[in-house]
Amino acid sequence: MCDLTQKYNVPGPRYTSYPTVPYWDLDSFSGKQWKSSVLKTFQEDPKEGISIYIHLPFCENMCTFCGCHKRITKRHEVERPYINAVLKEWELYCDLLGTRPLIKELHLGGGTPTFFSPENLKILIEGILRSGKVAETYDFSFEGHPNNTTKAHLQTLYDVGFRKVSFGVQDYNLTVQRAINRIQPFENVKNVTEWAREIGYTSVGHDIIYGLPFQDCANVEETLIKTKAIKPDRIAFYSYAHVPWLKGNGQRGYKDSDLPSSVVKKAQYEMGKRMLTEFGYKDVGMDHFALPTDNLYKALVQGTLHRNFMGYTPYKTNLMIGLGASSISDSWYGFAQNVKNVEEYENLVSQGVIPIFRGHILNLEDQIVRKHILDIMCQFETTWTNEEEQEVDFSSILENLSELEADGLVETTSNSIKVTEKGRPFVRNISMAFDLKLHRKKPNTRIFSMTV
Repeated sequence: MCDLTQKYNVPGPRYTSYPTVPYWDLDSFSGKQWKSSVLKTFQEDPKEGISIYIHLPFCENMCTFCGCHKRITKRHEVERPYINAVLKEWELYCDLLGTRPLIKELHLGGGTPTFFSPENLKILIEGILRSGKVAETYDFSFEGHPNNTTKAHLQTLYDVGFRKVSFGVQDYNLTVQRAINRIQPFENVKNVTEWAREIGYTSVGHDIIYGLPFQDCANVEETLIKTKAIKPDRIAFYSYAHVPWLKGNGQRGYKDSDLPSSVVKKAQYEMGKRMLTEFGYKDVGMDHFALPTDNLYKALVQGTLHRNFMGYTPYKTNLMIGLGASSISDSWYGFAQNVKNVEEYENLVSQGVIPIFRGHILNLEDQIVRKHILDIMCQFETTWTNEEEQEVDFSSILENLSELEADGLVETTSNSIKVTEKGRPFVRNISMAFDLKLHRKKPNTRIFSMTV
């Protein structure tokens, strides 16, 4: 396995979209095309419902492992103007759709959503819901920081429909926490987890990262043993993405030599996966584990597991609207990203402009390849039709898969692929075999994190 780890530890996408952002066709994209694609998707099946992702970018402190778009500030007077802008952007989309859309999923990400006061979060959510209708089966979730999530945060969001929360744990070792500037005692995580359950949340998740600076296998083991004592419903156990050339000084608080080697990272993952399995968790998609009672695992079993810019979700909607600075939307036929600067975002929205600055409209080949990468990421297998073979060069894809098959990571036929148990840790590499844009034009510089 170590040989395979070294062999396949290459830069690669995480495939929250296909095409991936570096391969978007920016030159031919326009706001008019984007709006048309949103309307097309919505009108095809308005009863399906939509997903909403809201990016809340503010944090009081910089966590040096973080690759998200954020604004570091302790000035909480920024909350209300930003919320007003998000609600205005939502109005612009509702005007475009021409009706109150059915909301199936809503997720608050960041940044630190719990930077915002409970009162302001309530204003935000109630404002969103006034212009929409909540589906009979829905999924509202948010990301909470254990150090500043209060009972009032949890109760307020529960009262407006939230039933799922995830807390960023990362690692409990103090040396590692100092390196990533995230001092977070176990007691804080335990408290917020227990509060959420007392209030009535049906799914509490913990995010745990391996491959962090100064982290060894003993650190990961200790973190997982402590996690077992709390037993969250789901766990995101994923590799630290070291991309300082993209994220600037935030990830330059330590040297590359402070990071564990790819072999050690692989050992951390294998140990973690074994421990989580022993603790009763089921392997769900890439880097995700859930108890059999959690709806993420049930979605895997039922074949409804989906993946988009929010990560893995139990429900699929073709239309996902991203609100807030830097948010990415997905109309199924296209992608669009909002401007990243908070002031520019607020200014554009105040002028009645949907604040996108780049995007991509999918051609037929893109749509077919996307479908199969999603199947691989969500179901670990996919099958293609004769009609699809007229549009996509599957012979090249099978050729790309040949070495992976020789290493026992996949099983293929002339029109199908199945990821083996041995191949699951390499699902990003397997998906790359389908990435025709990546194979046609390999990047000149490193733009992705390592796959291991």
